Amino acid sequence: MGIRLRHVASPNWAAHPSPGDHSLEPLRSAASQPSPRTRGRWERIALLALELAGTAYLLLPLLGAALLHGVCIKYGWLAFLARPIDGGRTLRGRPLFGHSKTWRGPILVAIGAGAVFALQQRVLHSIDAIAAIELVNYASLPLWLGAAAGAVAELAELPNSFTKRQLGIAPGHTASGALSILFYLWDQLDLLTGWWLVCAAFVPPTPLPVAMSALLVAGIHPLITVFGYLLGMRATAR
Repeated sequence: MGIRLRHVASPNWAAHPSPGDHSLEPLRSAASQPSPRTRGRWERIALLALELAGTAYLLLPLLGAALLHGVCIKYGWLAFLARPIDGGRTLRGRPLFGHSKTWRGPILVAIGAGAVFALQQRVLHSIDAIAAIELVNYASLPLWLGAAAGAVAELAELPNSFTKRQLGIAPGHTASGALSILFYLWDQLDLLTGWWLVCAAFVPPTPLPVAMSALLVAGIHPLITVFGYLLGMRATAR
């Protein structure tokens, strides 16, 4: 019985370019490009990061204010300003604000925040990379904004202090039980409330930067308080 040989056509190599063939470059290029959905996701992440940086930059004067205030407390500078804001007055036999709330606080916070804001506006604003993260054009803001916002931010802590004194909670201490959570949040955000009360006239208080600022302060403020205590800049770690 004879064997029939079947003719098998040889592959057409010309029709199937080798891996190095440049005709595949457009395909490789298309494959390496992210899809529109992926690009959109990364763009949103970049915008959020930019918004977060701008919000942190807006709060930077508060950090300078805390540093100046802490140094003055540590070395006893401007002690003549360390007079209670309530002047020793009481309500129901309890202090209005307590001995820890003195005139030195709002005055030094105003000076510190004003100095940092002036640096941001007059020097740092000229650096393109920094100007790019500003939530608003800092050159258009009034020079007194930092000092005013700093002073109001410090004074915004007074309602908290008043409530604690009337509940019999001593300065540097907090409540117990469920009230401790309320006062913990209040301790972190009262200063921020005062800051935004002034800044809102010039920086739109849209939900995103307000929420970001609350998260930043809630996360950083306790750390600054503890470090201030360890460095002798605060009487308590609360």
